[in-house]
Amino acid sequence: MPIEIDYNKCCWKDGKCTSCSCGGACKGCVEVCPVDTLKRGDTIEIDQDKCIDCAACVSACKHNAITLIKN
Repeated sequence: MPIEIDYNKCCWKDGKCTSCSCGGACKGCVEVCPVDTLKRGDTIEIDQDKCIDCAACVSACKHNAITLIKN
């Protein structure tokens, strides 16, 4: 299942967290992924080929910005 990110809800914008004062030391979707599907750039970037559909990122997102899309 592909990951979809609602970038309007996502707290990571323009290379930084916009919802708190973590200074980029987030403990969110990127950190919980066991296969490094997600990484931080200007936005959260996705490597769909690495995703194993575990949904850890969905659970970790405090902003409900991530969903797994059923094919």
